[in-house]
Amino acid sequence: MTTGRVSTRTGPWPYAAWALTRLWLLACVFKVVTVAGPDVTVDVSVIYRSWYEVLLTGTYPLDDVTWQYPPGAALAVLSPALLPFWEYATAFFVLVLVCDALVLGLLLYAGRRPGMRAAGAWVWVVGVPLLGPTVYARYDLMVTAVAVAALLAGVRRPRALGVLAAFGALLKGWPALLLLGVRKGRPTRAAWSSAALAGAGLAAAFALWMPGAFAFLAFQRDRGTEIESLGALVFHIARQFGWEGRVELRYGSMEFVGPRVELVSTLALGLAVLALGWLLLWRLRARLFAVRTPAEAAFTAVLLFTVTSRVISPQYVVWLVGLAAVCLVFRGTAMTLPAVLVLVTAGVTLLEFPIGFADVVASDAWGVTLLVVRNGLLAAASLIAARRLWRSTVPGRPGAEAVPGAVEGQPSRVAR
Repeated sequence: MTTGRVSTRTGPWPYAAWALTRLWLLACVFKVVTVAGPDVTVDVSVIYRSWYEVLLTGTYPLDDVTWQYPPGAALAVLSPALLPFWEYATAFFVLVLVCDALVLGLLLYAGRRPGMRAAGAWVWVVGVPLLGPTVYARYDLMVTAVAVAALLAGVRRPRALGVLAAFGALLKGWPALLLLGVRKGRPTRAAWSSAALAGAGLAAAFALWMPGAFAFLAFQRDRGTEIESLGALVFHIARQFGWEGRVELRYGSMEFVGPRVELVSTLALGLAVLALGWLLLWRLRARLFAVRTPAEAAFTAVLLFTVTSRVISPQYVVWLVGLAAVCLVFRGTAMTLPAVLVLVTAGVTLLEFPIGFADVVASDAWGVTLLVVRNGLLAAASLIAARRLWRSTVPGRPGAEAVPGAVEGQPSRVAR
């Protein structure tokens, strides 16, 4: 007999699918299975390992321009010290696996709450392996785990959201955007004040811990147009018509060097400023805040800043997969289509890097096609997410406002 209650049991399928796909990822990073293209594990076994040795001496890598991360990144690079019985790269891959499992657990646990569902967990289960071995060979999944925990904790505890967002921002910067969609009033004051206090305290602690905590700012400022970015498409196409520029390894990534590159980099920064302006305008105009709004706003903001960035590295997509997963935990989310586009983007990203990276570097037809599709999907997801966020939170007529306390399910409107 039907009782009318919705079952919250997910069965063994998410766990089984997660285990099988993660075994494949581990087989890739441990080189049991070979994926075409450059060896993505070099970043861990060589670059991270070299930073690890420098950090152990009591200083940040002050002379290495590839160190372009906030001071908290040192914790991720040093984390393999927790497993001293394994070689550095092995310990790192295992710790990423643990963070991956933690995200799955958080999403499944959240999915059992009223008004929530297991769809978010499935986005995570499917989306991460679509990116291929790169996702386990960078520390971005660790940062994403912090962001997922922050958004899910923030449903009931805005201060926890603030603290975790501040910690995530000191790991890689972008989690600061998690604060954008917190409901106005007391939740905003709680989240933003706790973030400010935690961020200031942690920043001071890192500065006192080792010299050079903020040297990364100069290295990040001087970066140019990376060959996988949206702006880089200008030069990939221009190369077909005799453009005299070239591709060089600079600041840890492949960048274009030559005529008009600086102009395109400046335009990309201008687009990022416009994206920031739109987000601030949305924040001022938004009145209808639902329980899912912080996740949807964070997802939209990170999409916008990823698309307008001078660098769109493959591992950046795991940020979007994690945020999309949180959005789809909530029933009635407006972000289903953008989330699906992000999942497709993840699969195309694997084809672009590492599998087709030689074609991208050479601006061959296949490489340029992959970039057009990947960046086009990201741009489409960004515009759709922004439109849906605006329509779901900004009143459609003067005098409409959110019903006080309407934070579960669809927001209500009343006329003043």
